[in-house]
Amino acid sequence: MKALKVLLVAVVVLLALLAGGGLLLSPKFSVSRTTVINAAPDKIYALVADPRAWKAWSAWNRRDPAMAIEYSGPASGAGAVWAWKSKSQGDGRMTFTTADAPRRLGYELFFPDFGTTSSGEFRLDANGGGTQVTWTMDGDMGANPLNRWMGLFMDRMVGPDFEAGLTNLKALAEKP
Repeated sequence: MKALKVLLVAVVVLLALLAGGGLLLSPKFSVSRTTVINAAPDKIYALVADPRAWKAWSAWNRRDPAMAIEYSGPASGAGAVWAWKSKSQGDGRMTFTTADAPRRLGYELFFPDFGTTSSGEFRLDANGGGTQVTWTMDGDMGANPLNRWMGLFMDRMVGPDFEAGLTNLKALAEKP
């Protein structure tokens, strides 16, 4: 019985440390990846600004080809929206918020499972004969201490997906 009390106290202390420590963590996170694509900015922009084109290069769409997707708003650029439901990739909604073709596309992401919203952008800068493409996402994990712990690992969790997406985008955009 004494061992059970010690175990219970240890579990309570551990949970208190995790919750208290989580509240001390910043709720903010940032993910950013860059690549150079040997294609003109307008060719790349067309693949990024059209939500339907993401199926051809996004790591998430490739991992779940059965993902249920609904599109609304204009076909591309500011106001274009796509929402998805996926057993393996989760549910979400992306809204393109700003468009400065062919240099910049801003977006907002909403994940109902976490109740969080993040924002980001694709920046396309001419670079010699190619284009430097930077994909960023900034977010706020809110007041939930467990989500804040997860925020510490967002770069390691999402960064590889950004890298894979940019690699796929590069291969697609560089096709003649």
